[in-house]
Amino acid sequence: MTIFTKIIKGEIPSYKIAEDEHHYAFLDINPAAKGHTLVIPKEETDYIFDLGDERLQSLITFAKPIAKALDKTLGPLRTGIMVEGLEVPHAHIHLIPVYEKTQDFSLGKKVELKENEMKEIAAAVRKELE
Repeated sequence: MTIFTKIIKGEIPSYKIAEDEHHYAFLDINPAAKGHTLVIPKEETDYIFDLGDERLQSLITFAKPIAKALDKTLGPLRTGIMVEGLEVPHAHIHLIPVYEKTQDFSLGKKVELKENEMKEIAAAVRKELE
């Protein structure tokens, strides 16, 4: 069982943004930028391109309004998408708000956010999704 499956099951806490029958989105606890969100299928599949076509398509469709909510709530230039998939053996996409054209988009670069900031971001994005 991956750490993401434990998050989905509520065994590990998360700053949840959205959830439906097949997907779960939450703030990355080691964000590359303020609002960095992980979007995952509930199905535990390691490699994103091993997902069935319908689930791969629905993952992107599920992520779209979350990206728009990040844009509206946090005011970046736009929200970028990244698929790297090496750090956790569970398919996922990164939604990373881009605040300046020269922003380091590396997953190795982390920004420090306090717990209350993470809670505020998650609440604001959830409210925007309503």
